[in-house]
Amino acid sequence: MHSNGAEKHAEKPNSGGGRRRPSGRVTLEDVARHAQVSTMTVSRALRDPSLVSPSVRERVQAAVAQLGYIPNRAASTLASARSKLIVVLVPSLSNAVFVETLAGVQDCVGPSGYQLLIGNTGYSPERQAELLQAYLSHAPDGFLVAGIDDSNAVRRHLAASGVPLVHMFDLTSTDEWSVGFSQRRAGYAIGKHLIARGARRPGFIAAQLDPRTMQRRAGYRRALREAGRDPGVEVLTKEPSSPALGGALLKDLLSRTPKCDAVFCCNDDLALGALFECQRLGIAVPRELAIVGFNDLPFAAVASPTITTVATPRYAVGFEAARMLLRIVDGEVPEQRRIDLGFELVVREST
Repeated sequence: MHSNGAEKHAEKPNSGGGRRRPSGRVTLEDVARHAQVSTMTVSRALRDPSLVSPSVRERVQAAVAQLGYIPNRAASTLASARSKLIVVLVPSLSNAVFVETLAGVQDCVGPSGYQLLIGNTGYSPERQAELLQAYLSHAPDGFLVAGIDDSNAVRRHLAASGVPLVHMFDLTSTDEWSVGFSQRRAGYAIGKHLIARGARRPGFIAAQLDPRTMQRRAGYRRALREAGRDPGVEVLTKEPSSPALGGALLKDLLSRTPKCDAVFCCNDDLALGALFECQRLGIAVPRELAIVGFNDLPFAAVASPTITTVATPRYAVGFEAARMLLRIVDGEVPEQRRIDLGFELVVREST
């Protein structure tokens, strides 16, 4: 393959009757009907449990748990008013990938008068579930989430809330809204590229091990198996990613597999650290060891040698996901539930 080339791959509360809102959100009336008490009793039981009898309290709590009811802090506002609030959850606020995505979201929703409530999940499924439940009580008009982990409890609460959610980066099943690209196809493209350039013992290093990273790994391993290569040459850790960690992981990988002649790093931070480690060890890149990163952060194009990587549509993911969410909030039904923005394998000097 040539150096410096590129391959493209492409609602409102119901005022009476104890009925749910058109959006499907569970209401106080729903809880009262289920517990066979008045709405005032439910309100008292939730506000101050000591105001009701233990048996009533238990019935109300059971109804809340079964229906997935979320107290609405904005219930005192006019019934016709929207919160004009959109919640955005990302795994990191320091990672340039998500900073650009947030910029895309802000540029889209800003002119519409929406405010953003931004949460940092820290790559923790437990933290993500906590934030989702906490922010639901603010009655947001919608959620934008970068990678929601497969938690039945979280999905049950979201479904009960009736608040629309659009996934960012992950292309989910057809019954959910999502904007992104195929992480698996991107990993597969990297594997095919390394095989095409002659790699005999390619390896893989990864940190954090979030769902997106593991999907890239799955695509990469598939390419290796198709070519008859061993996909088991890898070092994985749940530690936070950094260039220093990239160097340490590469050193570990080479100590286990000295004949490794190429490495796919799950992101550009690790790739930069791997490149520095090669320079410390006197390993010629790419003649002795080829290196591929992921995300195409700015330094990848100016490193020496420049780093082959996958360019991801970070800003566009945020902008298009926000635009989809605003349409849903306005009562429209977008023609596509899954928008694939594709990715680009940018081939540079490191391979």
